[in-house]
Amino acid sequence: MAKWLQSGPRRDLCVLLSGSEGTAQRLKSRLEAHYDERLDPKTFYAQLSALENSGLIEKRVEGLADVYSLTDEGERALREHYEWMTEQLR
Repeated sequence: MAKWLQSGPRRDLCVLLSGSEGTAQRLKSRLEAHYDERLDPKTFYAQLSALENSGLIEKRVEGLADVYSLTDEGERALREHYEWMTEQLR
């Protein structure tokens, strides 16, 4: 598994980006709803930066918002992790 997917929040960010892109605020809101708790903004943005620096996600600026999407490498790593989870849950 890719080193950057060993963290639950980073892995969950990649899951949220599979199949669709999203703004940082939308991603943060969706994770907070899933975890049922507020995320520290500094930590959240550090996780986005780590994923971007590792090549699993990419960012583009659209107006005033940063929009994130999963890269091909991120998609591959996420699919490999999904297959591993599926095998473990049998």
